[in-house]
Order: sequence, then C-alpha cells, then structure tokens
Amino acid sequence: MRSLISPRLLLREWEEKDIDFLLDMYSRWEVARYLGSAPRALAGHDDAVATLTRWRARQDDVHTIWAIQDRATGHLLGTALLVPLLGSGEKLAPTGETEIGWHLHPDAWGKGYATEAANAVMAYAARSGVSPVLAVTWPENTASQAVCRRLGMRHLGQTDRYYNMTCELFTNAS
Repeated sequence: MRSLISPRLLLREWEEKDIDFLLDMYSRWEVARYLGSAPRALAGHDDAVATLTRWRARQDDVHTIWAIQDRATGHLLGTALLVPLLGSGEKLAPTGETEIGWHLHPDAWGKGYATEAANAVMAYAARSGVSPVLAVTWPENTASQAVCRRLGMRHLGQTDRYYNMTCELFTNAS
C-alpha cells in the first residue's frame, strides 16, 4: 500500500480500526446518494466490513483506495480512490481505464480536502504511468464536478458506458 502525503493530509490504507468511521460516513444518505447506480447507505457494522473487503479486492499494484486523514489531528476525513473503471453491462467489468474519486464525511465538506487529496492521487497516477485518469459523477453532483474542474479535468459530457448509469465524464487528458 502506497501512502501519500500532502500539506494537510495523509492518504493511507484503510484499517480494521477505521470501521466505525467508515460506517458513520457511509451510513449517511448525503454521502451515499451519489455512489453507484443504486445508492444505498450502509446499515450496520457488517455492511462496513463488507465494504472494506470489496475495496481491498479492487486494489492491485497501482490502484488503491485510501483513507484520508488530517495530519495535524489524526482525524479521518474520508476516502480517495484510484481504481479500475467498471463498464456497464449485465456484470460490471473492468474497462482497462482508471477512475479517480473521493468521498468525504460531511464534517469535512467545504474545506478543500477533496481537491487536496485528489491532487495527491493525480500526482501518484502520473508517477505510476496511469493516463488518462477519468472521473464519473452523477449529473446532479455539482460539488464533485467542481473538484474535477479544480483538478484541471476536462468535461467530456454525459455517458452511460460505466456502472450502468448515466454520468458526467471528466478526463485529465488534453
């Protein structure tokens, strides 16, 4: 697991000790509402453990899902990810493309953490030779679209090629 450091943040591996935070964050509808084609808030401890297990299965030598931690306080703030992008179809399957994403606890919204964490992930992707990096958002998720734009990503319009849903597609390719 590759940890990343930015001025205010440490992006590190999710650990079993983080399950309570993971559950607290992803059991909130305001966090879960834009995740996947059929959003669902976590319902309990077992859901949180299953989520962590699923995340670990999506990781490889380059692709990772990080916990975002405040370096000054040690408090967890959310999740950053660089994962294989899953294509639409009867069974979601990797497309050979790479997706960047971020999910933050509502207490961490509006403080620039998503952009700072995503910049660290984009730098890691570049060092790792991953290009292009894509982002997909629900059409209504204007906050994540604003982060994409702050990262310098270009909006490619709507697509239904991923996750069996219509989403806004962004790329870091020129």
